[in-house]
Amino acid sequence: MTESTPLSSLSSALADVAARAAPSVVSVHSHRSRATGFVWKAGLIVTADEALADEGEVEIGLPDGSTAAATIAGRDHTTDIALLRTAAAIAPVKLTATVPPLGALSVVVATNRDTPSAALGMVSASGKSWRSLRGGDIDARIELDVHLRPSQEGGLALDASGEAFGMAVLGPRRVLVIPTATIERIAPQLEARGHIARGYLGLGLQPVRLEDGVGAMVMNVDKAGPSAAAGIRQGDVIVAVNGQKLSGVRALSRTLGPASVGAVVDVAVRRGGEPVNFKITVGERPEA
Repeated sequence: MTESTPLSSLSSALADVAARAAPSVVSVHSHRSRATGFVWKAGLIVTADEALADEGEVEIGLPDGSTAAATIAGRDHTTDIALLRTAAAIAPVKLTATVPPLGALSVVVATNRDTPSAALGMVSASGKSWRSLRGGDIDARIELDVHLRPSQEGGLALDASGEAFGMAVLGPRRVLVIPTATIERIAPQLEARGHIARGYLGLGLQPVRLEDGVGAMVMNVDKAGPSAAAGIRQGDVIVAVNGQKLSGVRALSRTLGPASVGAVVDVAVRRGGEPVNFKITVGERPEA
């Protein structure tokens, strides 16, 4: 009888982790793109938005080798999360909100050429929340030292005990994980609305330096937007919002998250050097 060694025990444990997750993982075909997804809830599949084509039908490859049709239930470019709807009966995966520590082992269970695949790596960065290049709020920064093919994007990132802590996506120079907290925040909104509601003032702004701080000059105004309705004009300079001095145009944009829609904000403006105040009801950003 062959004696078990630490290495063989680790190998068996990792194989078991992959085997337990694989039944909830599917391949995603859209136009000429191939990616991976996993069942978030019955009939709903989470995948990487960036890997999903913008046109054509979507088909998923099931763990038993068969295929099924799917439709796009919603997508959010800023967090790289897309949600697919399918009639196929596949067991959902249980996600954990735990963020793995630096140096922990991770297994990405995905698909490649329509067959289950697994890749072993290490958590090379584990830190606080961050903002994506497209403006999405990601609840934790998790990077993996692992090599993934494009078809494996959207796969499940698992810790050594088999807990799924997020979705693996391909960043510009590294593999990132969209953590469970972000998925559980975004996916329900996509299920209900098909998109993420974000605040909208209807203004084109340009930062300007003032003697006593920073302002945002109004370069253009959406005539159908909430700022026009409140009386904001081109050439006005915004200096404060809700009594807080403006720190920059990007800082103002960051306040316009989903919770801001419908809120009334007090905007302090300088018009021709004179102070003027407006109350603006934040609207919902139109879909592109």
